[in-house]
Amino acid sequence: MVAPAKDPREEVIQAWYMDDSDEDQRLPHHREPKEFVSLDQIAKLGVLSWRLDADNYETDEELKKIREERGYSYVDFCEVCPEKLPNYEEKIKNFFEEHLHTDEEIRYCVAGSGYFDVRDHNDSWIRVWVKKGGMIVLPAGIYHRFTLDSDNYIKAMRLFVGDPVWTPFNRPHDHLPARKEYVQAFVNKEHNDRAVDAAA
Repeated sequence: MVAPAKDPREEVIQAWYMDDSDEDQRLPHHREPKEFVSLDQIAKLGVLSWRLDADNYETDEELKKIREERGYSYVDFCEVCPEKLPNYEEKIKNFFEEHLHTDEEIRYCVAGSGYFDVRDHNDSWIRVWVKKGGMIVLPAGIYHRFTLDSDNYIKAMRLFVGDPVWTPFNRPHDHLPARKEYVQAFVNKEHNDRAVDAAA
């Protein structure tokens, strides 16, 4: 019996269900016992992920290909740490407010690490830990939030289609077309698939 090949993305991106504790948001917040979630499972929520060569992002052909295929014309960098981010404490609180965007959120971690929390189909939080070399795309309309981990540092490349719009819409914003489209494409689809499986 050959063990299944390990997904190379899991060295830089891991996901798990969160506990309900309101201790420091930068702690891992694993459930007891730990409940890990595969990257294929978060893909069912519309969350895409890649493992890239963060030391050579200027010349990386794979990144170039992803940008061309997905139309990511805009790029900038964002460093989140107490020394580099003005109004750090306030910003970190804002990032951790549950919100959605009307466009994809694309983040490529080129140094450090951080947590992107996303809601599953049952509204439970899944914590997605992105480390150097990990790139994720959160679909438009998904409720999510961000925080640093206890290392307190991430440098992320932000990508965007066209001119960037970073407007967060704090929950609830279920009436927005982006949210309705997300629910239709991912949440309802999952429930419909389950119903079909149950009937089979």
